[in-house]
Amino acid sequence: MTAIKHALQRDIFTPNDERLLSIVNVCKAGKKKKNCFLCATVTTERPVQVKMVKVKKSDKGDFYKRQIAWALRDLAVVDAKDAIKENPEFDLHFEKIYKWVASSTAEKNAFISCIWKLNQRYLRKKIDFVNVSSQLLEELPKVTEESVPSGENQSVTGGDEEVVDVYQELNAREEQDIEIMMEGCECAISNAEAFAERLSRELQVLDGANIQSIMASEKQVNILMKLLDEALKEVDQIELKLSSYEEMLQSVKEQMDQISESNHLIHLSNTNNVKLLSEIEFLVNHMDLAKGHIKALQEGDLSSSRGIEACTNAADALLQCMNVALRPGHDMLQAVKQQQQRFSDLREQFARRLASHLNNVFVQQGHDQSSTLAQHSVELALPNHHPFHRDLLRYAKLMEWLKNTDYGKYEGLTKNYMDYLSRLYEREIKDFFEVAKIKMTGTTKESKKFATLPRKESAVKQETESLHGSSGKLTGSTSSLNKLSVQSSGNRRSQSSSLLDMGNMSASDLDVADRTKFDKIFEQVLSELEPLCLAEQDFISKFFKLQQHQSMPGTMTEAEDLDGGTLSRQHNAGVPPPVSSEKDMIRQMMIKIFRCIEPELNNLIALGDKIDSFNSLYMLVKMSHHVWTAQNVDPASFLSTTLGNVLVTVKRNFDKCISNQIRQMEEVKISKKSKVGILPFVAEFEEFAGLAESIFKNAERRGDLDKAYTKLIRGVFVNVEKVANESQKTPRDVVMMENFHHIFATLSRLKISCLEAEKKEAKQKYTDHLQSYVIYSLGQPLEKLNHFFEGVEARVAQGIREEEVSYQLAFNKQELRKVIKEYPGKEVKKGLDNLYKKVDKHLCEEENLLQVVWHSMQDEFIRQYKHFEGLIARCYPGSGVTMEFTIQDILDYCSSIAQSH
Repeated sequence: MTAIKHALQRDIFTPNDERLLSIVNVCKAGKKKKNCFLCATVTTERPVQVKMVKVKKSDKGDFYKRQIAWALRDLAVVDAKDAIKENPEFDLHFEKIYKWVASSTAEKNAFISCIWKLNQRYLRKKIDFVNVSSQLLEELPKVTEESVPSGENQSVTGGDEEVVDVYQELNAREEQDIEIMMEGCECAISNAEAFAERLSRELQVLDGANIQSIMASEKQVNILMKLLDEALKEVDQIELKLSSYEEMLQSVKEQMDQISESNHLIHLSNTNNVKLLSEIEFLVNHMDLAKGHIKALQEGDLSSSRGIEACTNAADALLQCMNVALRPGHDMLQAVKQQQQRFSDLREQFARRLASHLNNVFVQQGHDQSSTLAQHSVELALPNHHPFHRDLLRYAKLMEWLKNTDYGKYEGLTKNYMDYLSRLYEREIKDFFEVAKIKMTGTTKESKKFATLPRKESAVKQETESLHGSSGKLTGSTSSLNKLSVQSSGNRRSQSSSLLDMGNMSASDLDVADRTKFDKIFEQVLSELEPLCLAEQDFISKFFKLQQHQSMPGTMTEAEDLDGGTLSRQHNAGVPPPVSSEKDMIRQMMIKIFRCIEPELNNLIALGDKIDSFNSLYMLVKMSHHVWTAQNVDPASFLSTTLGNVLVTVKRNFDKCISNQIRQMEEVKISKKSKVGILPFVAEFEEFAGLAESIFKNAERRGDLDKAYTKLIRGVFVNVEKVANESQKTPRDVVMMENFHHIFATLSRLKISCLEAEKKEAKQKYTDHLQSYVIYSLGQPLEKLNHFFEGVEARVAQGIREEEVSYQLAFNKQELRKVIKEYPGKEVKKGLDNLYKKVDKHLCEEENLLQVVWHSMQDEFIRQYKHFEGLIARCYPGSGVTMEFTIQDILDYCSSIAQSH
């Protein structure tokens, strides 16, 4: 190991100005053994740096190389694993933990001991040695920092000899002095012992000189000591004076402490007085109500604008005094309690006086408004409540004050307002609807309707009188209204009923002017109701301070019912009860005040439906528009909800009207003695569609009409075919052709987009049945000639060539000429004339299809003629056989027949 140590010093550390102090042969724990050396080194230059170096033998094995180095100051823990038993393992804790196994325990202990000595000498930060025997940690003599700066030039005793004899390199000055000394001695190099003896003798001479010098300076030392004694006496005198001064200052300090304590008490007293004054000013400023306000609250005139303003200001001042945020302890003062009781009495007195006055205003308004009903009784207009609202809005701030201070009286006023106003509005609205009913039923056409129904006259008049009566009677007679069924007169058409019959009016009994008048009346009713409801809702919101678009916290426990009751039956006086929202309160108040609007509207709708079921079209469009307008303003408002409910009734009547029309189509019966012509429900579908298109132009509920169109047109198609199949006098093809032609013309004229497919279907059915009727009616006008050529075509089909058919005995030229002679032009014309008369009997004049059918028959006849000519040319070539009439003759015959009729 010594040889290795010298080799490492020479090859690795000396070139780096380092000294090797200790070495240990180790390998890493737990791995394949690859030996290396851990070396403890110090630098030869100052400041001294202590390092731990890992050295490894090269792969070739002929020299050592330095692998990694750590500064000793970075070492935190040295763990020897076991302090009692011998164990070659140990751990070094740098930034990471390195686990080593030494080649022997002695080497491990010597290395750890060297580390401990270096740590004691060179490092301020002490390394933690764990599981290390105390025998290895030999304590060094304690050396103070003053005597040994940073441990330089100190030797470590009781340890390794190499550590004790620390080598120190001479500086240039020392080298120069030694050289001078050696030059003065001839034997300095050749005889070291003589040189050493000489140096010793010179040292002794110098020591003696030093002693003599010290003894020579004894006098100066005595003088110095005497001066020191005098200085000590002066110091003692100064200390006595300082002690007396300190006693004097102590008495001054006690006096100053007393003065300071007195000042503190004075300052504390002043602070308390300021705070007390502040509290008194606070109470006086915030809990003192002016005499003028008190007088206004007790005696203020609530009927004049000036008095209302004074009362409003006084009420606000009282509320501020009552709601002042008292500081802790104020509520225990007797004066504060008395003032609060006084404020409470004033509040109760004024709240009672205000509630009584407003109740009188509500009652007086009801009487004053009733006096104006007479002038509106003959006009279709509702009385204007704006003056009443304007007068009451002067009390809006007082109502807000009452709401915040005494909710019980506020709620009582709310209930009284609803009671008085609901009765007032009920009278006004019922009178208004009575006028509307009179105007609806008082048309000139109404008398004609009753004249056409002698057997039902008494029943109809009775129902009409009940409709003109009160809303209660109208509601009570709803079942009878539903049972009321007015049918059209029997002599108007030969058929049983039509679409307009189901509407209790015929086309001749009800004209567009009457329907337009109904539409205007209904629109005026809705136009009058809408601003009335909106104005009242806006007034309620402002007067009762209910925000229409803000919600209050809490939930309503017991809502007001429509028959009467409180908005909330359980509450504490002066505290608003939990409510779902102020918006709900507005809606509940509106329902109570205008509870008669919805039943009156339903009664008016029922009357309009009984007058003419087609009125449901007008009502659906108008009601939909007003519902849409109301929902744009506020979807949850009373007006929107009420009109929406009524719209459901109108839509139900509209659907009922469509269903009844389809049912009446199915019940149509045709006469067995007369031709059918255009079916009544086909003609009246045209009238319905034209009316509906004019009503629903740009309407919001166009989708409802499109659905109704689809149902109606399918019913028309199905029942046209049904009637055509049941017809005995008129051919089926004629019924189908004429009616589908009429339907196609109607749909083409009206251009209903949702019925494009039905329009194409109607055209196809018309074309198919026209062709079928022409072929069926024309038949075989040249019957024998047709049979002859059928035989010719049969022979050709059997395989006989066309030019050889004339050689057949039954189909030779002579037989052909015989058949042709039987159909001279005169007979042909006579047959066509009979055919024209037959067609004329089948077709109706309304649709004017006679010429169309006749022209189609002419074309079919000419087609048959050309077919015969073609067979003659192919089967009898060169025979010279021709028909006795030409195509031009056919055209002339058909033209003359059509003109003659």
